[in-house]
Amino acid sequence: MPPLPARRRVAVVGTGAIVGGSHLPALRAHSGRVELVAAVDVDPDRLDAFRELAGEDVAGYTSMDAMLDAVRPDLVLIGTPPSLHREQTVAALKAGAWVLCEKPLTLSLAEYDEIAAAEEASGAYASVVFQHRYGSGAAHARELIASGELGAPRVAHCQTTWHRDAAYYAVPWRGKWSTEGGGPTMGHGIHQYDLLLHLLGPWSEIRAMAARLVHDTESEDVSTALVRFENGALATVVNSVLSPDEVSRLRIDCADATVELTHLYGHRNDDWVYTPAPHVPSERAEAWRNPASDVPSSHTAQLGALLDAQDNGVRPPNSGPEARGTLEFAAALYKAAFTGSPVHAGEIAPGDPFYPAMHGDHPHWAPKERA
Repeated sequence: MPPLPARRRVAVVGTGAIVGGSHLPALRAHSGRVELVAAVDVDPDRLDAFRELAGEDVAGYTSMDAMLDAVRPDLVLIGTPPSLHREQTVAALKAGAWVLCEKPLTLSLAEYDEIAAAEEASGAYASVVFQHRYGSGAAHARELIASGELGAPRVAHCQTTWHRDAAYYAVPWRGKWSTEGGGPTMGHGIHQYDLLLHLLGPWSEIRAMAARLVHDTESEDVSTALVRFENGALATVVNSVLSPDEVSRLRIDCADATVELTHLYGHRNDDWVYTPAPHVPSERAEAWRNPASDVPSSHTAQLGALLDAQDNGVRPPNSGPEARGTLEFAAALYKAAFTGSPVHAGEIAPGDPFYPAMHGDHPHWAPKERA
């Protein structure tokens, strides 16, 4: 691949709220390293509004292929509805661009493996947005747990209890397997249990339940899971869009301390709390205090990590097997919930009905043919 310019040439695909509200501020925060040169949207009015918001000389396109041919960007940020992610990510990779795509990167493990093949062929990489892994609080917690400083992890709770009304699901692509890939397991709670996996490492077994309790959707509006990790820890995971009191929460009980994170859509150092076990000396617990630097979880922090990887020509975080692992967890949760049987890590492979689709073609959950 040719040498990278001092400032990466960046294109955004999709110019809705997530791109204008999160990706654009991230690009501005890294303005010394990136230059926004193009934007793509099928809606010309929305595209024009974004270009005015960007306040730069940003070329506008209604076709991604036309943009890739004309611009040849170094990095493509994708913020379109989920059903478009695989096709658009593969197109960018084939054009030699790295990709940072909103979650979920794909709607199935089969689609993810198409992206892995495109990475292999192009030498470029695709990373998925899981910004909750980033920031000083998450980095500090992971270091303490991974080093054994807090003792062996034993029990964990992962909670994404949010609220979405009927108007939310009136958007045509929401609540459908073919366009969203699933319900809160894929579209909401995935951020929080991705952080849980980041902190606790590989899981080995999952049992689960899911239901449609309120919304008239193809996919679920609540799911719960029991998870066994390779290190022996047991965890509960709850994903809901039925909860009036909205909160995102992690709690990990280790042998020597409990670490807790409570927030909604992002966290800072003060959102992390460490409670030592009674036998832990105060001077040891004092060393667990959050770092002096307070970097919030954000698209800005994740973009910086991706740019560092691109500078060094190495695979970025939240790509490859790491990103696939979070998607596999979602597929396993659905399989366990819909079949009523435990699922073990690695068992969903080509030939398994949950490999090409999260609903696994289950008669109660698969999309119904419409007359």
